[in-house]
Order: sequence, then structure tokens, then C-alpha cells
Amino acid sequence: MEFNRLTSEEEAVIMKKATEKPFSGRYDNFFEEGKYICRRCNFPLYESKNKFDAHCGWPSFDEEIPGSIKREIDVDGLRTEIICANCGAHLGHVFIGEKMTPKNTRYCVNSISMYFVPQNFKKGEQPFIVLGGGCFWCLYSIYKQVRGVIKVTAGYSGGHIDHPTYEQVCSQTTGHAEVVKIEYDPNVINYGDILEIFFTVHDPTSLNQQGSDVGEQYRSIILYVTWQQRVESEKFFKKIIEEKIYNKPIVTELKPLIVFYPAEDYHQDYYAKNPNAGYCQLVINPKLKKFREKFKEFLK
Repeated sequence: MEFNRLTSEEEAVIMKKATEKPFSGRYDNFFEEGKYICRRCNFPLYESKNKFDAHCGWPSFDEEIPGSIKREIDVDGLRTEIICANCGAHLGHVFIGEKMTPKNTRYCVNSISMYFVPQNFKKGEQPFIVLGGGCFWCLYSIYKQVRGVIKVTAGYSGGHIDHPTYEQVCSQTTGHAEVVKIEYDPNVINYGDILEIFFTVHDPTSLNQQGSDVGEQYRSIILYVTWQQRVESEKFFKKIIEEKIYNKPIVTELKPLIVFYPAEDYHQDYYAKNPNAGYCQLVINPKLKKFREKFKEFLK
């Protein structure tokens, strides 16, 4: 099982069973609609509809997502510890019989043990998705031509270093992938169409490689922003697997977007700025040709 890299503070709670200070966590007084997932493995834990204010200083829920939580007697022999059923990460404790809600249960969870994914974009918020599939110059040049795409930004995401440089990402020590942030108008193009283009213009069965570009920074990855995007991505995976479109396993990662770092200015719209460069002629041009031929209805 692959785990997310943790900070020292996260590791102290999640792995060493420490407790964050009351009223200090980001989700204590937080009631947006969405899902809470395990910080260590991205496994769904709780739904926002089951969260309530227990005035105790930690996020509280009166129901788990079925099968998401395991209970164990705490080392003090008095309390019941709750851990992620998927990876064993320490979450907090559960208390029964306090009569705070009709379900009479309080899952008292450390904010630092979870990550919140909003159900959908808020009204007036610009929808976007972050995708990685090889060199970001290629995906940038393709999605720039897609009808309904408002803006494309090349950048880095999926790793553990703050504000990485291109040289750092190329060293394969940051965990980041070369990605593009695609802002789009859902009234013109839907998320499924964006995914269909994505899975056509790169090879989702190639691990850490696209053609001659080799390294973890070139891996295939979808960094979802909302829970709806995660659901639609999983449905898309299932569809292409059932249709046996590829004769090898799909290695595309599906992870929540934690943070996106824009790349240096010279990477933005690289193809338009350097159309005669060798890479543009030999690598990007053939991909653009394939895209234009297959997706004529999506061209601006």
C-alpha cells in the first residue's frame, strides 16, 4: 500500500498516537459539505452530514462511513481508540452514551489525521482540475486548444516540497509531478470529456514514463479537487477497464489536490513560444495532430 508522506506533526499524531491541542485543528469549527478522508492513505472516513459541534475542541462525528473505522481498546485500558480501517492511522477516540445526538455516539477525531474534500465547487467558484501525463508542455498545448477551457497553467503537484523549482522536480527528490491546472466552463465542456482527452493523448499504462521522458515527475496522475471529480474519475476508470481499451493495467494515480505550485514563467505556453524547438517538433506536434484528428468537436 502506498502512503502519503507526513510532516513531523502529522506523524506524531497519526503514527505515534499523540493528540493535537484542543481548538487548534483546522476542522474543529468547520461545517462545509463534503467528505473527510484519511491523511495517510486517502481512504474515506466521514461525511460532513454526520459532523456536529460537541464543543470539545476536536472535530466530532456521530457516524462513520461503513467499513472505514476500526476500534481498539486504548493503551490506557479505558478509552476506545479509532483507527483507519485501511491503513491503521490513528484518528482519535470514540465515546458512547453521552447523548449529544440521537445516535448517542461521538467520534472525536484529530483534524491533522484527516483531509477534507468538498463535495463540489461553490457557487461562483471557477471549476478546475489538475492532471499530469508526461511533460507539462504537451498537456498545456493540447488543453489550450480545447473549447470550454478558460485557462491552463503548467506547474507541480503531488509531492512534499514547498515551492519546488524545475531543477528540484527533475531531480526526483520532491515527489512532485509535472502537471497542468485546467480551468474550465462546465456549461461548455464536462469533466468526463476532459478525462477522455487526457486518457487519449498520453499512455496511462506507462509507469513514470511517457515516451523518452522518464522519471516520477512524468507519471500519470489525476489530482481531484472535489468529491464529485473523484467519483466521476473512478467511474471513468471502471468504464475503460470494462471496455478493455488498454491491454495493460492502468497506473494512473488518483489523489486529492493538496496544493498546486505554478511553474516558472518560461514553462507557460512553451510550445507557442518555441514552435521550432526540437522537442516541440518531434514530441508535441505528433500529439497535437492526434488530438486534432480525434477531437475535432472539442477544438476552439
